Amino acid sequence: MLSPCLGRDDVRRALHEALEESRWVSVVGPPGSGKTLLVRHVAAETAATSTDGSAGAALAWVDARTLHSLDDVLAAALEGLGSETAPGDSLVGAVGRALDGRDCLLVLDGLDLDATGAGPVLQTMLESTTDARVVVTALTTAGEPLETVVRVGPLPVPAQRAPLEGPAVDLFLRRIRAAGGQQVDLAVQAHEVRRLLGATGGLPLLIEQVAVQSALVGLANAMSTVSLDQAVDSAHDLLDEASATALRRIGLLDFRIGLGVLARVLDVPASEAAEIAGNLVRRSLLEVDGRGQFDMLSPIRGRARALARPEDREAVASGLLTWAQAHAPAHDNYGAADAEWLRDLPAMRHAVLTACADPATRAEGYSVANRIFSSLYTSMRAREAVEILEGALAFGDGPPTLGAQIARRAGIAASEMRGTYEGLWLLDRADQHASSAPCPEEQLAKTASIRAEMHLDAGDLASAEAEARRALSLDPEGSISRQATRTLADVYASQGRFAEATQAAADAMPARTTGDERWIDLSLRTVLARIALEQGRTAEAIAGTRAVVVEARDLAEDRVGLLAETLLRALDPTYEPTEVVRETLPWAVRLPVLAQDGRDLLLRGESRQAAGLAADVVALADSARLGRDGVEARLLLGRALLDLGDLDQATTTYLTALEHCRSMRLPLRAADVLDGLAAVARARELPEARSLAAAAFALRTPRMAVRWGYSAVDDIVPASRPPEGWIEGSDLSARAVPLVTAVFHRPTSAQPSVLDALTAAERQVAERVAHGLTSRQIAEELFVSPRTVDAHLTHIYRKLDINTRARLAALVVDSR
Repeated sequence: MLSPCLGRDDVRRALHEALEESRWVSVVGPPGSGKTLLVRHVAAETAATSTDGSAGAALAWVDARTLHSLDDVLAAALEGLGSETAPGDSLVGAVGRALDGRDCLLVLDGLDLDATGAGPVLQTMLESTTDARVVVTALTTAGEPLETVVRVGPLPVPAQRAPLEGPAVDLFLRRIRAAGGQQVDLAVQAHEVRRLLGATGGLPLLIEQVAVQSALVGLANAMSTVSLDQAVDSAHDLLDEASATALRRIGLLDFRIGLGVLARVLDVPASEAAEIAGNLVRRSLLEVDGRGQFDMLSPIRGRARALARPEDREAVASGLLTWAQAHAPAHDNYGAADAEWLRDLPAMRHAVLTACADPATRAEGYSVANRIFSSLYTSMRAREAVEILEGALAFGDGPPTLGAQIARRAGIAASEMRGTYEGLWLLDRADQHASSAPCPEEQLAKTASIRAEMHLDAGDLASAEAEARRALSLDPEGSISRQATRTLADVYASQGRFAEATQAAADAMPARTTGDERWIDLSLRTVLARIALEQGRTAEAIAGTRAVVVEARDLAEDRVGLLAETLLRALDPTYEPTEVVRETLPWAVRLPVLAQDGRDLLLRGESRQAAGLAADVVALADSARLGRDGVEARLLLGRALLDLGDLDQATTTYLTALEHCRSMRLPLRAADVLDGLAAVARARELPEARSLAAAAFALRTPRMAVRWGYSAVDDIVPASRPPEGWIEGSDLSARAVPLVTAVFHRPTSAQPSVLDALTAAERQVAERVAHGLTSRQIAEELFVSPRTVDAHLTHIYRKLDINTRARLAALVVDSR
């Protein structure tokens, strides 16, 4: 329940009116004037109802008091909006699209507009969206055209001869009672009350501080202050030594902390730390939230920091590092998603980066950073992992072996968050560290193995094979041979080289079961099940996959188990899958799960919803550069569009997939695409339908593969042989894609346009932007998800080198 907002009726009314007239309101006033409380009251009222009495706007509140960079502000806003960045996306674009077409009030409380430079970005985002509104509380204005300013001043203090009444008096008396002070007799003690209130200048935070001081030492003994700094100084002087020390040390931290962290920083038992914190809370010097974490208001923190002594700074750095070392997992490969220290992730980040900044403690910082990675990875906190690991590396080189491992892990996290290849430069950094390690070849081999996995995810199978073989050649002790050989088995299976894949799987699986790297064994058995499926041994595929799922559950190997379960869903429609929250999954796992969700929709006859979800996965796969997932999603999208009778989009989708299959050397997926195109050709009554089916047959036969999935649905009898030039050996020829494209498209003499760089789907989105539609409206018209539209806009902006809807609309109009 909010505290009363005393004496603010006029400014509350002004803020309500400003929100009705403007989409950006900055509430500006001096520290301690009550800006946050005022906005909390108005935001709660705005979120409850709209002007017509219906349900009001959604509320996203961001505590920006400790955010000092634009990226930090945007990331916090994105989290507050319940959204996330797609790999390869920018924070600015992601926040803009999260706001677009959404009735939402975004509050940035305590934003430092000067330090973050957020003003122009907010202006741009509001120009490119329709309904979203932003409220900023700050000490200054941004000076942007869309900004409306509401100023909050001090409360009126009664003049010397005026009656002793009003909101300042009410707040003063209320706070004295709350602090356990004696009842104030205004008739007898009027002089002291006027003296103290006059010294506060009417600032609510100062009034509260003076009231608490008065409750503790009496009105006559309370010091009259002319600034908040003086109020904090006076409060500090009245504290016992332990509480004063706590005030100074907490002031050095820019984030909320739990009791365990506080105890280490103060170097006292947790019970004593709780008593000290309670004393500061009672004096309004510290706040405690619903999760039991402690924080300070920015004005108090600033003064407490100024009071800090050198020994306080040393104690904070030492205490945080001691806490981090005690709570980080003991082993660098173990870590749970429910680890206790994750509640104090900002403290862990600060401890690691502070330690890494000091050459004397850098090795300890590197060690903690390496040990916490598994918990961050398991809990799907890729962004936080990248921030911590990249930050550690930025401060300078640590122990070479640890440095190589941290750089590799930073690369993995960067790939998960930003896109498959966004971590490659960090793998190069790992190689630099490896050159100084006691055994360079071992570290180089491990990095090559991770690089091979990145290439595999991206669909660059040739590079994946080369890096995996390089890892094997570099590995002196064979410590990475199983993982690299697993990658080779996956590459071979994707390319239809089934004999080689089977042999690689046999080489990588141990002769007897061990407790080491069981995920590799489970992954290889999933690859073998996939081969069985491709070759028509469906019962074997189901049994093998089901065994992997059961064993993965027993071993808590969630990632590989979920991938196997996703394959099992495709094989056995009666299988009841485990419930998972899609939004928490890494992209490389989330996309296969979402694609199977789309197949389930299509199986139930919900073609329109299946098309929307498939288009979503296509856009995400392209952004993340997950090549094989993009092909699988396009196969699903093409089939859904075919069922909807949208032959033009189905054709374009299949042809794009065919080009990707050729460049990635995925012959069996190319066969599936050709079968899809054969179905389109039959629907269009084109004579080449049987020729397309013949080309698909020619790709499968040398590999002893069969039709399955959607390819098995269409009963199109292949021609006796594929057309000349389509197949070379047992693969698509270099000319295959243009030759197949010519079946469906004839050349035109249209004038070139700046929009020619866009795909057909992107052109459809661009046309609707030109008509003034929001992302949600476009999604409804095209039967896709808003996320798909957002991703298309990201690609459009990048291709055309623009960043606003208005500019895109102008380009579309000019090209007509």
